[in-house]
This record gives sequence, structure tokens and C-alpha cells, in this order.
Amino acid sequence: MLQRLLIRDFVIVDRLELEFGGGFGALTGETGAGKSILVDALALALGERAEASVVRVACNRAEVSAEFSVAAGSTLETWLRDHDFDTHECLLRRVVDNGGRSRAYINGTSATLGQLREIGELLADIHGQHAHHSLLRSEAQRALLDTHAGAAALVRETGATYAAWRQAREALLAAEQDVEATTRERELLEWQVNELTALDFDESAWQETEAEHRRLGNAASLIEGCSAALAALDEGDAAAVPSLQHASVRLSELTAFDSALADAAQLFEGALIQLDELVLALRRYQDRLEMDPSRLSELDARIDAVTQMARKHRVTPAELPSTLQRLRARLDELTLRADPVALAAREKSTNATYHQVAKQLSAVRKKAAAALSTSVTAGMQELAMVGGRFEIALNTLPEGAAFGLESVDFLVTANVGQPLRPLAKVASGGELSRIGLALQVIASAANQAGTLIFDEVDVGIGGRVAEIVGRMLRQLGSTRQVLCVTHLPQVAAQADWQWSIAKETKAGATVSLVHVLDDQARTNEIARMLGGEKITDTTRRHAAEMLDNRKNAQ
Repeated sequence: MLQRLLIRDFVIVDRLELEFGGGFGALTGETGAGKSILVDALALALGERAEASVVRVACNRAEVSAEFSVAAGSTLETWLRDHDFDTHECLLRRVVDNGGRSRAYINGTSATLGQLREIGELLADIHGQHAHHSLLRSEAQRALLDTHAGAAALVRETGATYAAWRQAREALLAAEQDVEATTRERELLEWQVNELTALDFDESAWQETEAEHRRLGNAASLIEGCSAALAALDEGDAAAVPSLQHASVRLSELTAFDSALADAAQLFEGALIQLDELVLALRRYQDRLEMDPSRLSELDARIDAVTQMARKHRVTPAELPSTLQRLRARLDELTLRADPVALAAREKSTNATYHQVAKQLSAVRKKAAAALSTSVTAGMQELAMVGGRFEIALNTLPEGAAFGLESVDFLVTANVGQPLRPLAKVASGGELSRIGLALQVIASAANQAGTLIFDEVDVGIGGRVAEIVGRMLRQLGSTRQVLCVTHLPQVAAQADWQWSIAKETKAGATVSLVHVLDDQARTNEIARMLGGEKITDTTRRHAAEMLDNRKNAQ
């Protein structure tokens, strides 16, 4: 459930902090006051695309934070744990700067936009004011049915198996159509793979080869340098070490006359020890050094072979193993392509896997379509479409598609005795609004999100139908948190609580403010919605009666 929403510098909202209750809440106010802005702000926190235009004029950035409750053992808690977020709370935060760049956070930790959208699907389901018209599109009808059926995982699996089947089928067709070109490429790849395999390149061995080559290539200089150092230290007529040893002995003797020299004598003696170790290290190194022209020639040949091979494939020597792996993979693919029996077997196997998964999806859709058709037909009777009927047709596709073995078509008849026809060809504006509402309310009941938001989805209805819609939303609010932006007093009067959104001018700028309505203020707001700017005693009595009728119906 949505508990808090904090909005800063978003469109015409300067700073707004709201605490939400459960049940069915109505958001009302004049057109343009900013009711839908609250929904847009929440949608941004749930991963909606960000634009620079949402930042309030003369501000550097907009910020929206939404806090939701986390029930123990819930899917939400599992999601947070699986993605290494704190599970004690669910705080989504989105920051958008005036250049259009945005950052997302979950529980104070940086998150990707994909993660925000993924968790958003678990938290809230938003139905916009144009949702009815989207139902005229076949893909939207299919998506609604699949959501209602809880078939998201099966839909993804069907798409993946379809892609695998199509890939196998295309490989089979390509092999049949271009045998000669495949043979030529395969022969070239075989030669390249054999050549690289024979090279037997190993990166660690290559590094050792380069190091040994540098050493042997500069052996003369290394020997000469070591000899010069040893001569200067210990082996020449003017060697430093013997003279220094004599001086050290003399200094040690002088400490008998003045103990203040002890530290200096000790340091001198330590330096001599270091020089002795240096002499030993140079002699050991010199003993290992040797001129080996034959070995150097071998290393030259190896380095030349590796360098030439890397140049041939336009890669660095270190990339030769991955190049060999890539060529082998391509060769394996062409080898399979050259074997029509194997290709046909793979095509048949992937096709069978696709149809197996797709048939499972079809069964789930068939069951959900029957249940949803019955429920929407019943909803149409409640929404003053007596005799109307709704049915979901599943039309078989001969070869299937990425979304399954059938297309989905919403059929409807508004009157008794008339045949079912596609929704797009039958429904008028008012009928489409009512059918769309019935679909959204019923489909929402199967949605796992704890918060359902309806943004002016009641456009095009009124009177008794509006009151029925209000009751439907109130009933939905008995098990979920339902928020509804509405201009209809009949709908607002059915809500458990109500807020009024208004525009005001502060410091020369237009801002949106939210007022929490008590019983008296709520009566006045319902009266305004009934009668416009001038509220009479009659409209106020009518508003109070509408609110009383709701209480008495509970």
C-alpha cells in the first residue's frame, strides 16, 4: 500500500508531502488544478520515462519519493531480498534535472530504471484517462487478458521458444538455398582454425616468451653492466668495498675514545652488509647470464609467428584465443548447416518445444477468457447496458507467433438480439467508457499490485451509471488501496476519504495544493461538483444526502 508521497518542484508543485490511507480515496478539484499531476509524479517514481519539462520553472531539479508498506512473506519482500535491497521498507526515489537526466534509488541505494519499473509492477497499477481507447488495439486486448490470467511468465517463455524455432528454421532454409557459399566459408574457417590451433598460443607462455626474449636480446649489455658494477664494488684495483671495510674498522676502533660515534659506526657497518649482499646478488645473476644465439633465434621465430597471426586476424596477440573460439563456433554452425538432417532435426525439436509451451499459454488464456467474458458481461448489466454481452475470441494462427498460437479479439454487443462484433466497430464513446471501466475494474482484481489508481477513467458516464462505478470502486477498495481522480460527484461520494486539489498563486508563481477534507468540507466539495461555482442550500443538501446514502449502504 502507498503510505507517503513526497513531491518537490514537479510541474506546478513546489513542495508537497502526502500521507495516504487505505480503502477507496477520491482526488477531486477544478480542471487543471493538478489532480493528474499527483498521478504523473507517482508514475515517475514507479519508473515512467522522465522529461525535462516535469521540472518546475526556474528550478534545477524535480524530486519524487514514494513509500510503500512491505508485508512479511510478500512477493515485494522477496523481490527486495533477491535484488540485495533492504527489506524493512520500500522507498522509491526519482530525481530529474532540468536537462532531462534522471537518477533512481530504491531504499537509498542507486537502482536502474529497469529495476524501478520491475518493482513498480508489484506496487501499483495505474489506469490512465485514455485507457479505454487503447483497448481498441489488438495487442492491448491481448496484454489485458494475459495480465488477468497471470500468464506473464508463460508469455515470455513462448516468445523465447518462438525465437529459437524461427532461428532454427531460418538456418535450415539458408542451408538449402546457399550450399556453395556455405561450403567455401566452411573450408576457409577450417584452414583458419587449424592454423590457430597449430600455433598453440597461450597468454601466460607468451608473456614469458617476451620476457626471455628481452633478456637474451640484451644479454651483452646486461653482462657488461654487471661486470662494471662488480669491478667498482669489489673486483677492481680501485674497488670501493675493501676501502670502506678498512674505514669501518677504523671508525669502530675510535668509538673506544668517544661513544658518540657508536651510532655512526653501526650505520656504517650495516651499509657494508648491504653492499656485501649486493655483490653476492650481482655475482649470482652474472653466473646465470649467458649468450645463447640459438635460443634467441627460436624466440625471434616464435614472436614473429604470433605477431604475423595476430596481424592477419587484425587483433592483438592476447585476443588470439578468443578469435579461435569465435571461429570454432562459426565453423560448428556451418558444419551443422552443411548437415540438412541435423538442421531439420533441430528445427523440428524447437518447433515442438514452442508448440508445447504455446499450448500451455492457450489453455491458460482460454480459461481466463471465459471467466473474464462472464464477469464483464455481468458488469455491463450493472452499468446500464442491460442485454449487452461481452466475449473474448481466441482466433487460431496457422503458424503461431511470438505471442502464441492465437490472436485475441474483444467482441461485444450492446443490445439483445444483435450479433457480437469487434469492440472497435460497435461501441460508442459512452459504451466504450463503460465497457472499458468494467474491464479495468475486473482485471485489476486479479492484479497483484496493492495500490490501484484510476485517473479520470470515468469520462463519458454520469448519473446512475456514475454511482454504480463509484460502488464498484468502493467494493474494490475493501481489499485494495484504490485512488481515483474524478470529476463526478457520484463517484467521489462513494469514497472512504477525499482530497481536494486546487491551484493558488504564491510569490507570483502558480502552485498546486492538496486539502484533506473533513465531513463538512467534503459536503461542500461534493456540492461544488454538483452545482458549479455557486453552491446553494439545495446542492449542499443533495451532497449531504449522497454522502449519507453511502454510509447507510455500508
